[in-house]
Amino acid sequence: MLAFALTCVIIEITPGPNMAWLAALSIARGWRTGLAAVAGVALGLSAYGIAAALGVAAVIESSPFIFQALRWAGVAYLLWLAWDAWSTAEEITPAGTSDANHDRASAFRRGLITNLLNPKAAVFYVAMLPEFVTAATGSIVVQTLTLSAICVAIATAVHALIVTLASSVRGLVARSGQMKAIRRVLALGLVGVAVWLALATAA
Repeated sequence: MLAFALTCVIIEITPGPNMAWLAALSIARGWRTGLAAVAGVALGLSAYGIAAALGVAAVIESSPFIFQALRWAGVAYLLWLAWDAWSTAEEITPAGTSDANHDRASAFRRGLITNLLNPKAAVFYVAMLPEFVTAATGSIVVQTLTLSAICVAIATAVHALIVTLASSVRGLVARSGQMKAIRRVLALGLVGVAVWLALATAA
């Protein structure tokens, strides 16, 4: 279990789809919206953990059509998020407004969708997680769900840290007058992540 936890930590601190988006979102909208997105990400990852326990993740990974559909949908969605961040680079929503509440609901949905459309999540639960499951130590379903919960907890902790760090410099960035430039740099980072996802999941 410790080896699995360390593996999850290494994977989560490696730059990926969530990291750039959460940083851009938290700088622009604040930590509350960022944490709403983290909750959506956690739910998406949990869905794949449950799918792995039920054998659905294996079906996704073994079906070229489903895998490629998820792959390109994920890439397209990341590119849309990048465009959204670029086109709204000058917008900053003050905390405590109705727009902020809308932002949090939208961030939750986007975090959920981003991870449901991430084929690498399915591959992780099919290729990596089973290496730490043994029939001799009990129910495979229970072990899979337990390890999935550990993975989600670690991912959530890392993502929450990213949100905290990004939102902590929000005021400084706003005062410097560089909010637009920084958000657009992060938007370009999302484009890079989309390209990386397309290449990393290529057959």
